[in-house]
Amino acid sequence: MAAEIHSRPQSSRPVLLSKIEGHQDAVTAALLIPKEDGVITASEDRTIRVWLKRDSGQYWPSIYHTMASPCSAMAYHHDSRRIFVGQDNGAVMEFHVSEDFNKMNFIKTYPAHQNRVSAIIFSLATEYDFDTQYAFVGDYSGQITLLKLEQNTCSVITTLKGHEGSVACLWWDPIQRLLFSGASDNSIIMWDIGGRKGRTLLLQGHHDKVQSLCYLQLTRQLVSCSSDGGIAVWNMDVSREEAPQWLESDSCQKCEQPFFWNIKQMWDTKTLGLRQHHCRKCGQAVCGKCSSKRSSYPVMGFEFQVRVCDSCYDSIKDEDRTSLATFHEGKHNISHMSMDIARGLMVTCGTDRIVKIWDMTPVVGCSLATGFSPH
Repeated sequence: MAAEIHSRPQSSRPVLLSKIEGHQDAVTAALLIPKEDGVITASEDRTIRVWLKRDSGQYWPSIYHTMASPCSAMAYHHDSRRIFVGQDNGAVMEFHVSEDFNKMNFIKTYPAHQNRVSAIIFSLATEYDFDTQYAFVGDYSGQITLLKLEQNTCSVITTLKGHEGSVACLWWDPIQRLLFSGASDNSIIMWDIGGRKGRTLLLQGHHDKVQSLCYLQLTRQLVSCSSDGGIAVWNMDVSREEAPQWLESDSCQKCEQPFFWNIKQMWDTKTLGLRQHHCRKCGQAVCGKCSSKRSSYPVMGFEFQVRVCDSCYDSIKDEDRTSLATFHEGKHNISHMSMDIARGLMVTCGTDRIVKIWDMTPVVGCSLATGFSPH
């Protein structure tokens, strides 16, 4: 139940400061307590716990509460010291914690949903973005719905389509009006909502489901975590190119050989049809022979090697392959991540029942104290 403590050596990767163990099932949410050496966790073992750092340097549970149903989501508002916990049964429970974090009082149950609560955001009226009052909802189809919040209702503005798998996490930057989404297709998409031009940037570097996102406005960096333990830090302070839409054709747009469904051309030319592929750089429909090479192209978000046509491969210079992200191993399954941006700290948790606290300043920089934090 105690935490393992490590020193802070200088390095260019996240430094593991503490590891907290004690839950009996998957930890679904973990939040750092602002301005305190403490962590709040929620788990499928039906408990919510507050962990405080003791004089020994270890984190021990200060208080915990047992719920009627497994905990699936959580939000914490520090100024009012209110905790909101979503459950598998669709209910949201509200608690108030004492100033010394040694007592937790139940306030109210909100019978809000018919099924598992997947996310909670709490905001006082004075903290709303009055310019937009937007809310974003990602679903299992990979679609994101943009809602306009009114006083007692909401209306659908538009839907965003781009992911090929269920949306697992969203992050909204109200300064630049950018929306970031992560999904089970292992990709991240940046949607330029404020520009209203439909511009999207694709980021591909994870090898498993993207579970959590956090955008650092001051340093223009995006931190993402995936379920295989991958931690990525993306440099968003560079000029990036939008990935092209895939073109459709009945024949290869390079050699003009027919694809296998183009019966007429196959008959006329007495040739066998070929399988269709797409070049990730130009978007053209090409055959396997005309796209036999692979290359990374970070400026377009492709951090690992992807299929490109031969002409695009020849146009990519060595400096174009320079990575615009750093990748690190969390060495545990990650289902949720959150950051205390002001202190440069990150907490991760997952199905292995472990909570890890990281020092991210060697990776994202040390001048985060003046940065923007949306929490």
